[in-house]
Amino acid sequence: MRNISESPITGLVLAQEYIERARALALTKKRSIIAIAGAPGSGKSTVARLLHEALSDISVVVPMDGYHLSNKELERLGRKGRKGAPDTFDVWGYQSLIKRLKHQQEGEIIYAPEFYRTIDEPIAGSLPVFSHTPLIITEGNYLLLSQGGWQNTIPLFDENWFVNVPTNERQQRLIDRHCFFGRSLEDAKAWVEKTDEPNARLIEQHSQDADVMIKWSNPPKSK
Repeated sequence: MRNISESPITGLVLAQEYIERARALALTKKRSIIAIAGAPGSGKSTVARLLHEALSDISVVVPMDGYHLSNKELERLGRKGRKGAPDTFDVWGYQSLIKRLKHQQEGEIIYAPEFYRTIDEPIAGSLPVFSHTPLIITEGNYLLLSQGGWQNTIPLFDENWFVNVPTNERQQRLIDRHCFFGRSLEDAKAWVEKTDEPNARLIEQHSQDADVMIKWSNPPKSK
């Protein structure tokens, strides 16, 4: 039987081979960074959380979503209706953070922003990263994108992982998420079709550059 790490919160599991790969990478030098990419609803945040839970003593999760532009700025730019697209993030700010994390000084605390779905906004200074933590797990949609400035971030990662999931399952996860955070079912389906799916297709076009491909799918429901 394959060894697994089980989340005490949800019961979801991550294969031990991924956990040991990350652990081995963390032992190679003072600071290593794993980037976990995937389309919206693919489960990349879940994979990052499970990996961190298995390696909680040596890792921290720093999501890309903290660099969402604010709703006010998206309105100024006329991009509010495309929130989540590549040009609705501060790619240069995120890249600067990764550079700082890669070369963090002894005793320095670096504070990263975090995105809060309950208010649909990022908040600065939410996540402290300590210099003695050897493994940074960062996750986000566009970490393998080779355009729009994102390509300048790729060389900063030690490994790039990609989470793949069947399209219908990914879309249902997104619809459920949008409804949970206040959209009507009709609005949720429209947002997935017009905003999430074009982004997902773009993201999946760059998946071949990943060092590790993780196939993630929910187990079938019991009848």
